[in-house]
Amino acid sequence: MTPESHPPTPDLPAGPDDDARPEPPPGCPAHGRGPGGLARLHESDDLKKLYENLRAEHGPVAPVLIHDDLPLWVVLGHAESQQLVRSPAQFCKDSRIWSALRDGLVKPDHPLMPHIAWQPMCAHAEGEEHRRWRGAIDTAVAATDFRSLRRHVNRSVQRVVNRFCEAGEADLVSQYAEHLPMAVMCHVLGMPDEYDDRMVQAARDMIRGTETAIASNAFVMAALERLTARRRAEPLGDFAGHLVSHPAGLTDEEVSQHLRVVLIAAYEATANLLANVLRQVLIDPRFRSQLNGGQMTVPQAVEQLLWDEPPFSTIFAYYAKQDTELGGRRIRKGDGLLFAPAPANVDPRVRPDPTADMQGNRSHLAFGGGTHECPGQDIGRVIAEVGVDALLMRLPDVELSVTEEELTFTESIASRHLVSLPVHFTPRPQQEITQAPSHENEAPARRDWQIGVNRPRGASVGAGAEAGAEAGVGGGGPATVAAAAAVPAQASAPDTGPASAVGPGSGGGPLPAGEPVPQRPVPPPPVAEAAPPRGAWQRFLRWWRGY
Repeated sequence: MTPESHPPTPDLPAGPDDDARPEPPPGCPAHGRGPGGLARLHESDDLKKLYENLRAEHGPVAPVLIHDDLPLWVVLGHAESQQLVRSPAQFCKDSRIWSALRDGLVKPDHPLMPHIAWQPMCAHAEGEEHRRWRGAIDTAVAATDFRSLRRHVNRSVQRVVNRFCEAGEADLVSQYAEHLPMAVMCHVLGMPDEYDDRMVQAARDMIRGTETAIASNAFVMAALERLTARRRAEPLGDFAGHLVSHPAGLTDEEVSQHLRVVLIAAYEATANLLANVLRQVLIDPRFRSQLNGGQMTVPQAVEQLLWDEPPFSTIFAYYAKQDTELGGRRIRKGDGLLFAPAPANVDPRVRPDPTADMQGNRSHLAFGGGTHECPGQDIGRVIAEVGVDALLMRLPDVELSVTEEELTFTESIASRHLVSLPVHFTPRPQQEITQAPSHENEAPARRDWQIGVNRPRGASVGAGAEAGAEAGVGGGGPATVAAAAAVPAQASAPDTGPASAVGPGSGGGPLPAGEPVPQRPVPPPPVAEAAPPRGAWQRFLRWWRGY
């Protein structure tokens, strides 16, 4: 095994060559930042650049410091990240074996304690305990009707967009990306009435770790405990109902705690993903033209952003169950390791060109992997895909109101948040929530080229069209429309003088004054084939889209 350059835990004895270890070179992000010259992740104002510098200096696994100078490893390599999450015999998520915590170096008020502290839930459990809790969640996710989910996302889009569509301007982060996922997740869990501005604010407060985070957590937990009690008394087929009725026999506390994990994790990941996709659509004309031109679908756009801007930059944390090796580094039992999708997704060994399209490639690490892979990732994908598609249908001319350089982010070790996304668009009236999102003010008018749609018999475009209708060959296809449209142009051509009045059998001579100009006979249009049943294609599309 390759000896490590820096001991990952302060309680372990230093190596024989520690005194001779050279100082980091000037310009290194770790220079002078902490003991041993290690970089402090929480003090960096550009983690993306820091990760690349660490990769160049240390390779795919690098030693770093977090708050209070606690040492950890950050896993930067794609292959090493997969090994980390898929080796349960070597690494686990039970923080009770972390050396720093076991030795009393982690203070109770440590800023990352909510992420690090062990809790009785599947995200921290291993073995049989993990299988019991995760089995209940997987069953609830598997019971999701994704067609109904898409319909509900569309309707939630209508509700959220109706709140600002008439203003002609909006902030797509605070008014859209932060609201749509919460509205949908409250419905999925089984508490649609709990969705409101207060619930959104509480969730954001919990994630940002503000001074009122504890009160916000209590507000969210109270709603989830009420939901658990209702489902215990009256089980239904929603997410909470499946957890309550699962054969694993979860207690009320286990149900409500896992509902909180699902709600907050899904909300945070999807809000970030939705904001990032919308930002890319608005700042990159090529990206938007590929969507509009059909070269890229919305699901492909979402997958591209999962590579480029994963919702979580790092995930706390994995711990070594034994002495082992990872990425050429000697990892001691009890060492902590950060799983880092953001730098792993741009590992030069798998993405030599980080700007290249990754269409069709789902090997990104945005949703983790192994036994702790995100169970609700497909729900998040649906919310993001439909959320982007439906918004662009409602507001097709939406444009960014500031330059790309003016967009700002807040960054933490865990994630990178877009602060705001100000846009402007043509003001549009509100729409019924049961109506499919559209930029039309009213229901789209029927067009002749639509399958199975005939021209109303009362419609008339001229004498020739009326004659065609009486002959039973009303509009039904492009050829019929073109023939009918040509009739009025001939029948109503103005009389430009004697030369234009030609009598039959006169050899082309003018007609006597006062004689009416005879109408030129119009050949009947070709008989159209029988049309399919009225609106068959439209009915199929509406069914497919959830309407």
